[in-house]
Amino acid sequence: MPRNPKLDPLFDRAKLWKDEAAALREILLGCGLTEALKWRSPCYVHEGKNVCIVQRMKDFLSLLFFGGGLLKDPDHLLEPQGPGSRVGYRMRFTSVRDVERAAGSIAAYIEEAIGIAESGRRVEMPAEVELPEELTARFADDPEYEAAFERLTPGRKRGYALHFAAAKQSKTRAARIERFRPKILAGKGYLDR
Repeated sequence: MPRNPKLDPLFDRAKLWKDEAAALREILLGCGLTEALKWRSPCYVHEGKNVCIVQRMKDFLSLLFFGGGLLKDPDHLLEPQGPGSRVGYRMRFTSVRDVERAAGSIAAYIEEAIGIAESGRRVEMPAEVELPEELTARFADDPEYEAAFERLTPGRKRGYALHFAAAKQSKTRAARIERFRPKILAGKGYLDR
């Protein structure tokens, strides 16, 4: 597929992982994916469905597969983004050589990911998010907060629940719950700006 010229500045002016991202871009375009700019990053799409996205992290370049939780991963290249991840799995690269060595695997994973996107299969998510006791207690005192939380997407609810519950002490959980109230009222996820 041809390059999307609107994305050229993202690759040409990059300060982090410039050469690695350029090598990865060539592989992805060779797989028949279309380039798009989504979430301020190069996203690769097949027939309107997001397949993967290139993310520049401080310590590595990431190729995140949106349906990565469904990929077979025969080469053991995928990792969850965090301990609570179920859907998006990523590959890490720290050199052009890493990208080049994984080229065949990347192409195979892309082919499988396209099949998953076309099939409409999704990772099964738990029906209910278990909320920390401190959050349910806060909701009892603040119905506006509870209503805003209920309007969040399931992924955002889960993200907050995991973040709040990860604190070992009750007072830390309560402080987190209070600190994130404005973001929840604004409908934002805990990692959103």
